[in-house]
Amino acid sequence: MFDERIDRRGTNSSKWDGLERFTGVTAEDALAMWVADMDFRAPAFLQDAVQRLMDQANYGYFAGDAAMNAQVAWWMKNRHGWDADPEWMCSTGGLGHAIAALLETFTDPGDEVVIFTPVYHEFTNKINLAGRVVHESPLVIRDGVYHIDFEALESGLTGREKAMIISSPHNPAGRIWTADELRQLAAFCEAHDLLMMSDEIHHDLIFKGQTFTPFLVAAPEAAHRTFVLTAASKTFNIAGARLGTVTIPDAAKRKAFRHHLYSHQTQPNLFGVALTEAAYCPAGAAWVDDLVEYLEENARVFLEGINQIPGLQAMPMQSTYLTWVDFANTGMEMDEVTRRVKIDARIAPSIGQEFGTGGETFLRFNVGTSRCRVEEAVSRLQEAFADLQ
Repeated sequence: MFDERIDRRGTNSSKWDGLERFTGVTAEDALAMWVADMDFRAPAFLQDAVQRLMDQANYGYFAGDAAMNAQVAWWMKNRHGWDADPEWMCSTGGLGHAIAALLETFTDPGDEVVIFTPVYHEFTNKINLAGRVVHESPLVIRDGVYHIDFEALESGLTGREKAMIISSPHNPAGRIWTADELRQLAAFCEAHDLLMMSDEIHHDLIFKGQTFTPFLVAAPEAAHRTFVLTAASKTFNIAGARLGTVTIPDAAKRKAFRHHLYSHQTQPNLFGVALTEAAYCPAGAAWVDDLVEYLEENARVFLEGINQIPGLQAMPMQSTYLTWVDFANTGMEMDEVTRRVKIDARIAPSIGQEFGTGGETFLRFNVGTSRCRVEEAVSRLQEAFADLQ
């Protein structure tokens, strides 16, 4: 089912039709491996949900998201062991919108927001657009994977910090934070009176033998200062539906956030609600299990092929479909690395520098596509860097 090579060109796809505009790669046979968007056909239970809407033949105002929130709660309990009350949930136009709205509601211009770089570049974008200040706390690499440097985090404080945003699991490297690490973050936020925004959008894409712990399962004592951001968009590739969920246990903060959404006349999207409700079901769970197995094998094929190229080192992955490759030991400037990848290999990756401090020598490659494309990417990269052999 996932092996089908789908041609998405001509469908107004950002990933494929926006390739030249967003990445500068112009080759007709280019491989789009940048934005976090998968190339798989939507499963039947999502198609059926859309068909039901079509059969109604009316797309007017609808009665809300209560039924969807009940399914979100069911999913969180059954897939992640988290008892999230549907009454705690607020719908947003995706998680980018959620972050922007949370910053506007609970911080002031000039406040600093802590992020752990390199990390999903939209954290920085949303903080800057809101007139807040990015406070980078760079991750450190130990045993080949990222770790939070708690000593540097503490010593780097300015006193102007108001909030912290984490990517859990981590984008771009697929690192899953342990329950102990999450509890340490919760204790840090308590000690310094910081709000916690936990972006858990990749939480379903967990590889075999790995364990993901939701922030509020690890640290329920932090519920009064925590906002958990989830969505079906990455798991089921429905980002175009623009629907995210912010779970807010604290009643006063939930009221304030809902007032902010209401003040902007922000309401959930009919199709986003229908698709999310349909996704979070037993059939969806079975489909995700098959998806993760396929993605893990794609990651294995890609990482093994990359690590055969002298000077390249891919981080071990625990989750997601986003691989993180370090080119530091090639001896090349990153301009030359990027030229070889984009021009010689005809591949469009995400540029590591965009993810903040620590990402300067990295490129991110999306392997959420048919295996033949992953194998083709490996072959092209090995050829582009053949002189390093």
